Amino acid sequence: MNFHQNLQDITEDQLSLASIHYMRSHYQEAIDIYKRILLDNRVYLALNVYVALCYYKLDYYDVSQEVLAVYLQQIPDSTIALNLKACNHFRLYNGKAAEAELKSLMDNASSSFEFAKELIKHNLVVFRGGEGALQVLPPLVDVIPEARLNLVIYYLCQDDVQEAYHLIKDLEPTTPQEYILKGVVNAALGQEMGSRDHMKIAQQFFKLVGGSASECDTIPGRQCMASCFFLLKQFDDVLIYLNSFKSHFYNDDIFNFNYAQAKAATGNTREGEEVFLLIQNEKMKNDYIYLSWLARCYVMNKKPRLAWELYLKMETSGESFSLLQLIANDCYKMGQFYYSAKAFDVLERLDPNPEYWEGKRGACVGIFQMILAGREPKETLREVLHLLRSTGNTQVEYIIRIMKKWAKENRVPI
Repeated sequence: MNFHQNLQDITEDQLSLASIHYMRSHYQEAIDIYKRILLDNRVYLALNVYVALCYYKLDYYDVSQEVLAVYLQQIPDSTIALNLKACNHFRLYNGKAAEAELKSLMDNASSSFEFAKELIKHNLVVFRGGEGALQVLPPLVDVIPEARLNLVIYYLCQDDVQEAYHLIKDLEPTTPQEYILKGVVNAALGQEMGSRDHMKIAQQFFKLVGGSASECDTIPGRQCMASCFFLLKQFDDVLIYLNSFKSHFYNDDIFNFNYAQAKAATGNTREGEEVFLLIQNEKMKNDYIYLSWLARCYVMNKKPRLAWELYLKMETSGESFSLLQLIANDCYKMGQFYYSAKAFDVLERLDPNPEYWEGKRGACVGIFQMILAGREPKETLREVLHLLRSTGNTQVEYIIRIMKKWAKENRVPI
């Protein structure tokens, strides 16, 4: 602060101040200084690279490209400028386009390439979607600041949450990206371990980024607020934020997964079902969270047969047992007694818990009532009797006797 007070309005001092702004993530302030100096000194070409770097950090990749082009016209083989151009291409287009920009640098294996060899190797891993991450990134963790963050992202993509946490737990976040990543890791670990402490840390980090003046109007900032409310189970608030940037994530499976859950959790199961069915990722579609929410949407939308088919496709496991319980209880609640009875029947055979018999008994009587009211085909009675006979409970004979008597009187074949 002492030096800060002694700064004069001379180029060297102002450039030093711009550097400090940049290091503190105050990019707009740095741009203002650089532009002011450039107005009087067009020959200071390198300032265009600094301005372009600031715009890159502010997510204005196309503006960054325009400013960078001024410099590259004069110095076309600059390693730093070409690398930044490649990074802009990665953000604007894809990894292939970015790699093509770096190709000329890699072909000229000159002293200039040697100078940024680690940086380019690091960036190629990112451009190639993590390919070669375990070979390239670990030695660079303390060389290039982003290497640690990208290695954490790699581990998260591999579902190795423990390793990701080990890498990031001692990092003191200073930038929004670091706060977000630390929040994501804590949220993933919290869900994996059932740890409220980790979930609370994640929620605080998300709120910090989403509520900050610099990030509140950015898409990552709004994603953070949506995540914070998601962890708090305040789904109406989640939807306010997700709706505000929905158009940017058209057909994005991860966005749709969260959006559909929030829709269903607020009772809009019709739209929830529609969005769940847009998801293409097979891993997600086999996730129990996906299956259970989609089954619930089906039941609430009066399509219990589709929920039952989801269960039939599953391998026998603790998750399939949980899905059975959900179908049995939700169908009962919605008066869809046929599939409720089928689900309770399987549950009773898997676990002789008297509650499952009570559920099955209630559902079978419910179907019988619907047959009497003409809302269910009479032929269903045969299957109801079959379900009832498969129990070991003594009450069953009395119920069967009444149903058979009615069937005889009404000439229903059983």
